[in-house]
Amino acid sequence: MAWIVGTLLIILVFVGVPLKYLTTVGSTEQGVGEAITMYVGIAHGWLFMVYLVTAALLARAARWAPVFTITTMLAGLIPVFTFLAERRATAAVHAARR
Repeated sequence: MAWIVGTLLIILVFVGVPLKYLTTVGSTEQGVGEAITMYVGIAHGWLFMVYLVTAALLARAARWAPVFTITTMLAGLIPVFTFLAERRATAAVHAARR
């Protein structure tokens, strides 16, 4: 889930938003940017909620500390950090199994 949310956020922030706000008003590029921000933004929003629920369920099952849980959840708000949080969470789960 973190990979999907992270990828959508990167597309939204680094492709959709610049096309929407940094191109000529009324241009094809601006229209593409508007479409990307609308559709990818909606998908990211819904999937981010799923990400939060999934992270909360995993945190409860793995008995993570509250700070670890919160930082993992907040990582979905910053481009690229979701990948780091997913790697850290996976390492924590694997370490707990040993």
